[in-house]
Amino acid sequence: MKELLLFAFLLVGQVAFAQKISIKGKVLDEKDSPLPSTTVLLLQPKDSTLVSFTSTDAQGAFEFKNVNKGTYLLKISFVSYKPFYQTIETPEAAGLLEVGTIKLKPATNELGEVLVKGEQDPVTIKKDTLEFNAGSFKTQPNAAVEDLLKKLPGVQVETDGSVSVQGEKVKRVTVDGKEFFGNDPKIATKNLPADAVNKVQVYDKKSDQSEFSGIDDGQRTKTINLELKEDRKNSMFGNAMAGVGTRSRFQSKYNLNRFQKGKQFSVLGMGNNVNTQGFGIDEYLAFSGGMQQMVSGGRFRIEIGGNSGIPLNNGGRTNGLMRTYGGGLNFAQPLGKNTEVNGNYFFNHLNHDVRSTIDRDEVRTTGPLEFTQTGSQENTHTNHRLNLAIDHKIDSANSVKFTTSLGMNQTKAFGNSLSETRTGEGQFQNRSDSRSNASGEGQNLDASLLLRHKFPKKGRTLSLTTQARLNNADNENRLTGVNEYASQPRQEINQFRVNETNTYSYSGNLNATEPLGNRRYLEASYLFNQSHNESDQQVYDLQEGERVLNQSQSNLYNSDFRYHRAAVNFRINRNAFSLAIGPGFQRSELFGYVRQKENMPVRKTFTNVLPTARFNYEFSNNRRVEVDYETSIQEPSVRQLQPLPDSSNLLNVYVGNPGLRPAYQHQLRVNFSMFNPASMISFFAFGLLDYTTDAITNSVRYDQNLVRTTQPVNVKYSRMSNLNLSLGYPLRKLKSRLNAGVSVQEQQGLNLIDEIPTTVDNRTFSGNLRYEYRLDQKFDLSLRADLSLQTTDYSSEGSQDQRFVNQTYTGETNVYLPKQFHLNSTLEYLVYHNPQLGFRQNIPLLNASVAKQFLKNNSGELRLTAVNMLDQNLGISQTTGPNYVQTETLNSLGRYFMLQFTYSLNKHMNPMAGRGGIRIIR
Repeated sequence: MKELLLFAFLLVGQVAFAQKISIKGKVLDEKDSPLPSTTVLLLQPKDSTLVSFTSTDAQGAFEFKNVNKGTYLLKISFVSYKPFYQTIETPEAAGLLEVGTIKLKPATNELGEVLVKGEQDPVTIKKDTLEFNAGSFKTQPNAAVEDLLKKLPGVQVETDGSVSVQGEKVKRVTVDGKEFFGNDPKIATKNLPADAVNKVQVYDKKSDQSEFSGIDDGQRTKTINLELKEDRKNSMFGNAMAGVGTRSRFQSKYNLNRFQKGKQFSVLGMGNNVNTQGFGIDEYLAFSGGMQQMVSGGRFRIEIGGNSGIPLNNGGRTNGLMRTYGGGLNFAQPLGKNTEVNGNYFFNHLNHDVRSTIDRDEVRTTGPLEFTQTGSQENTHTNHRLNLAIDHKIDSANSVKFTTSLGMNQTKAFGNSLSETRTGEGQFQNRSDSRSNASGEGQNLDASLLLRHKFPKKGRTLSLTTQARLNNADNENRLTGVNEYASQPRQEINQFRVNETNTYSYSGNLNATEPLGNRRYLEASYLFNQSHNESDQQVYDLQEGERVLNQSQSNLYNSDFRYHRAAVNFRINRNAFSLAIGPGFQRSELFGYVRQKENMPVRKTFTNVLPTARFNYEFSNNRRVEVDYETSIQEPSVRQLQPLPDSSNLLNVYVGNPGLRPAYQHQLRVNFSMFNPASMISFFAFGLLDYTTDAITNSVRYDQNLVRTTQPVNVKYSRMSNLNLSLGYPLRKLKSRLNAGVSVQEQQGLNLIDEIPTTVDNRTFSGNLRYEYRLDQKFDLSLRADLSLQTTDYSSEGSQDQRFVNQTYTGETNVYLPKQFHLNSTLEYLVYHNPQLGFRQNIPLLNASVAKQFLKNNSGELRLTAVNMLDQNLGISQTTGPNYVQTETLNSLGRYFMLQFTYSLNKHMNPMAGRGGIRIIR
């Protein structure tokens, strides 16, 4: 807390305020008609630095409030009109300055129009889109889009490159509205140059069918669209970088982009061993998690409401030592006037070496337990992705879109693990020593066809989406080890496991809209989905070189799941708001059987009513609110329903529950956005409330040897609430900007530990404060403090409530020297603290670099970087659960030095790029 108070004191300081005045006026066209949404700027006469700006209202009126006394240059601009300039003097006394009525004249050349386009609000709210002007947020030379996003208010970029906006994770990034390497946002944010971007637009993308029909099917993807600068939309740009360092470190990447009249072509590549991924690694992480479940005595997490234990402070940091390679191409090509093709291919390969130590304290009614584990794992993963989309307009009323994606994965994992459990008094209970050699491969294919038809009557539409999916995964694992117990003989493990999983599914979704007059509509939809799953796990004991099938640990189960969903909504649109409300009905059927016990069948039928309501309201051009309410069901999986025990991990047995009921989920989302162009203040708020009845959670039982048996059960409810607030405020006197964020999250659920109900209430209170200072083009400073207080309260007796205080302090400076020299330094100070356990770990991470730009148009840059100068080569992760708290220490990258050369292709091919524009004090 002392560090936070000191940090806040240094940021705020004392600021003296002079007397203020207001400036009013009105803007008309040559016919004396008001010009709404006209841009009005207040500039410093000597260098055109922007002091403040606003836009006119529906009557053409504008007003600047709280302006300091002095001389200013008033500039008014509107598309297709000549800019208007006027020097104004404020009165000596505080009060009001009326500039009167100003008439704009039509433009006679394109130059004025170009000037108007260069003057954008730092933040603009357009219906459901939040738009940032990239030119208002300065980045280093040769920075990537990721560095630009870190500057935007309300946007959070984690150390692994994942991006969140107002607490919601971004899952897709497009470029000029077109797909860019499919659904992997990191390829765009980590590889495209920041200086190519004009605007960053954030919105919730709906499905293609919803965008056409207007019927919201609940499928939303938080999306960022990167709108390129005009000079990049018809040019070639990119950069290439190569670096070598101490300790055999290396890093290289390149990207080349060609954009022209709706055409896009990009090629990129990368390779490094400094724990930097220029792409998403979700497939690898998913496979690694599956491998851990196959290792006896491996990591185990008790679930809250069906979710894994809560990671408290890993921060998204990549731990271990990772070597990565990747490359691919992306294209968008019109074929004639009515057809457009978009596609991409990407390949990546990685090696990951992880060393970890786990300390976990568990609480039971019979007394506390202490669990320790040390382990190592070396993984390799290869992935291929291919995406293709063809959109064809048959005629003015009909169109068709075909989309397909193909993925292939290959992974190998070598690992060993040594774990031990003792009582709080130190009495031995069990020990596991295991080694595994696993490999796997998987394929997935997804294809969809969208048919769209518009009737002659405006607003009447019909659309149909059909989709087919195929997923196959084959894994095998050689497992050896020894399990020892306090009260029974030791077990020696020498097994070969084979796991094959196949999933096939197809669906059809029919939507129709009917206008009712006066901007009212009736929406109807019907969805059918059918899926078939096959899972075959064969476990063989190796005895004298022969494989002997282990019947008790092997199983085969198949399932067929289908559902029918119908919904009818009434929608009304008005100038300021829109409302859609209506009921939905879903009937689901689940059929399955397991091979043991004479193909014991699993049959379930569920019927649910699913109401929805969506409301949007625009208070003004820069202030709006969205409210969404929807319901859904979460059907239990066949694995959760099948009664046969899964003993693939002898210390952690899993058995299904055929009596499970489906969980019924209510979700309420509220999103508020506001930007005041006069004061330059931005404010964003996002709230989420999730309440689930018949929630599916886990019951955990221990036997006398502390072998865990886990079974899914229904509990009365679980709930989750989340509130995120973000405020941006300019400090013009200090040429600075202050951004503050607050987040509050609560998650409550019921669990059964040794058949005793336990209510677990987890709360997270976090806040961040970011200060940015810029002195012309010579120096900039960024300071940030993140504080997180996390609490976990248990209702059961004997359980110790947990309190975590985690802090991160970050500082970055950039000094721009004569002759194109540039100095950069960053310091990140991490504090992990658990008062109950007496645990505290401080990790300072210090980096520094010096760079020199040279060659024609400064297209070349030579940079020397010192990374992790204090040689902090460890990472920390803390996790809490219904009856435990866990701390994990992992290996990480240590100190190294690197010399890099970067060549910017855009500056060579487009020498005028990046020039002009005005400076904005944010």
